[in-house]
Amino acid sequence: MARFYTVATLLLTFQLLWACSSSETIIKEETPQNLMLLHDVRPIPYPIDIPEEYLAAIANGTRTETGAPGEHFWQQYATYDIAATLNPDTKKLEGSMKAVYMNQSPDELGRLHMELSLNVHRKGVVRARAQDVTGGKEIQSVTVNGRTLTEGRNPFPAYEVQGTQLIIYLAEALPSGGEVEVEIDWTVDIPRRGASGRNGWADDLFFLGYWYPQFSVYDDVYGWFTEPFRGNAEFYHGFADYRLSITMPDDWVVMATGEYLNPEETLAPHVLERYIAAQESDEVIHVITAEDFGRNATAESENGMLTWRFETERVRDVAFSATRKSFWDARRTPVGDLNGDGETNYSLMNAFYRELAPLWTEVAEYNAHAISFLSEFTGFPYPWPHMTSVEGSTIIGGGMEYPMMTLMGDYNQRGAMALYSVTAHELAHMWFPMIVSTNERIYTWIDEGNTVFATDEARHNRFPDVDKHASTQLNYISFARSGREGPIMRWSDFHYSQQAYGIASYPKPASVLVALRGVIGEEAFREAYQTMVHEWAWKQLYPWDMFRTFERVSGMDLSWFWRAWYYETWTLNQSIHQVYVEDGHTVISIRDLGNVPMPVLLRITRATGEVNEGRISHEHWLTGTREAEYRVPYTDVLRVEIDPDRHFPDIDRNNMVYDIR
Repeated sequence: MARFYTVATLLLTFQLLWACSSSETIIKEETPQNLMLLHDVRPIPYPIDIPEEYLAAIANGTRTETGAPGEHFWQQYATYDIAATLNPDTKKLEGSMKAVYMNQSPDELGRLHMELSLNVHRKGVVRARAQDVTGGKEIQSVTVNGRTLTEGRNPFPAYEVQGTQLIIYLAEALPSGGEVEVEIDWTVDIPRRGASGRNGWADDLFFLGYWYPQFSVYDDVYGWFTEPFRGNAEFYHGFADYRLSITMPDDWVVMATGEYLNPEETLAPHVLERYIAAQESDEVIHVITAEDFGRNATAESENGMLTWRFETERVRDVAFSATRKSFWDARRTPVGDLNGDGETNYSLMNAFYRELAPLWTEVAEYNAHAISFLSEFTGFPYPWPHMTSVEGSTIIGGGMEYPMMTLMGDYNQRGAMALYSVTAHELAHMWFPMIVSTNERIYTWIDEGNTVFATDEARHNRFPDVDKHASTQLNYISFARSGREGPIMRWSDFHYSQQAYGIASYPKPASVLVALRGVIGEEAFREAYQTMVHEWAWKQLYPWDMFRTFERVSGMDLSWFWRAWYYETWTLNQSIHQVYVEDGHTVISIRDLGNVPMPVLLRITRATGEVNEGRISHEHWLTGTREAEYRVPYTDVLRVEIDPDRHFPDIDRNNMVYDIR
């Protein structure tokens, strides 16, 4: 989910006020506070905390010490057949679901847990954010293997609702390798802004996410994950196959996660013709125009209702939109070679938007660029038949992602650049966490940090004049200076403040990925990043899988890096203290005023115009010192700069440059 923390645009300028007038040039007077810091004991990164449950998974062979999935890795699976009818007048959805849950774990399961996310809108449910109280999901019936259950705990089999969880107590334990069929009928009064703007309705528009009962995750590390949804930190879902049938009045146009199975039964002939043409077009086709709004867009029906059908395999979730006064733009975009046959594959890019969102005329193009770029950047081609962006400005201000679907604001006030950024951000989520699944409710930073990082890369590719990661780093640095941040590894819903949660989940982990690339190098980083995506595609990634993958591919022990950046709130503050000539050499004196041990990357410019690079290893700081010297065998140094390419989020760049020109 995209969140944008506004900061003033800062122009970072270096006012070079020093001149070289002797054999020793001091370019920065230390403040008393900094001098005191130099005499403090420097914290040395100690080994990171790894839960016993994760270590047990390694011992069981489901995960490995190298970060790759283990030989005995397993995960649960399910199939869903869902039929829903949405009444636009009453804002009520009636749903019926038949699902099969497959126990691929080695354990017997005496109960099943299911997520009822929209129960965050029920009276009395614990919430992290204010929500409209609309009642959540009302369970009408629960049937297991053909037997209808009573509500309560006894006698088994039975079911009960606890907050955002539905618990099914089975008559007999589900054995390893066994299956169970669950049928549920339910209704939900759709909130106007549901689950903190992740779904809802507006005039002539519905967007439904988290709208059906969904099996909770039972994984190889913690077993059942039953942490409630509180309206803030997002979701952890398993993979499943889905068949959807969405029934609505026949003047509404529906799009959903999955392959659109019956366009010829639901679209008017001229709209169908445009839809088919868009699948072969590298230019935007206007599938629905203003003249088509309402009944002109859809096929004729006998009873005033149409049923839209979709089908998909191996996704974490499904969502759908319904609109009757939205433009529909579409075109295809190349994603790469999906099946190894040497041929380029394509996916359809859809944009649905209303007249109130004029900037959205570019979103189909934004979709196309972002999906193509991210397919190449991750090394993993976008695997699905379409990507659909839906404008829902009166539901959401930022954006929210689902497999193949995203809901976003109009961005009229923030402009085209911001609209591209949120589009790329939500589409980057198709890789994290929709392909590489992560537990967003605990470790929001994994999917959001990777997504902000990828968004910055995509935006720079689209708009080369925009600095790639500067604004993201500045968001983190500005908050880090305040001293109010919390560790990245803190559980998402339990940060000290909403702002601390946002910084630790979005700009800081993205900035740390840039820093990691600066430490291990571009080539090793790209190989490790793409290895992680490939090895954990369609699986459930934990933080230590990520950490160990980067160590394996880079060949480096990075435990100091993980501790300093992910487990602590230390900051980086490297400074040039002195530059002077001694015995035919130039000595560059470095003081590290922060606590994060990072290599010192130096760029040295000589009077001859020659530019040299230098590096002081991070290991120097692991001895506990705060001072270092770098000597070069020449005396005509004109300029020294630390980290000129801005890999690292240093909190004070004013002390990182020496210049006598």
